[in-house]
Amino acid sequence: MDCSLRVVNKDKDSITVEMLNYDNTILRPFMDELLHDEQVEEARYYIKHPRIDNPQIFVKVNTGKPQAAVKRSIKRLSKVFENMEADLKKETKKTKEVN
Repeated sequence: MDCSLRVVNKDKDSITVEMLNYDNTILRPFMDELLHDEQVEEARYYIKHPRIDNPQIFVKVNTGKPQAAVKRSIKRLSKVFENMEADLKKETKKTKEVN
């Protein structure tokens, strides 16, 4: 499945992005990353209809560009999952060595 983001609306200090072909389980960690960004004033997501519509994320910043805040959050989240993958490989290797 090809996942992507589409900009729905963009202003000087806010952006609304639609998440295409994403599972809803990624929304919570993505929101957490956005809300930990010091430049983000507000971040929320909404889904009009859970089976028909794609989730949309609204981000408002107090300084900087809103799209930059989204990119920073995606990079941090990517790093978390990369580290999880590395940890899993390490633990799997340990388990094989013990058995």
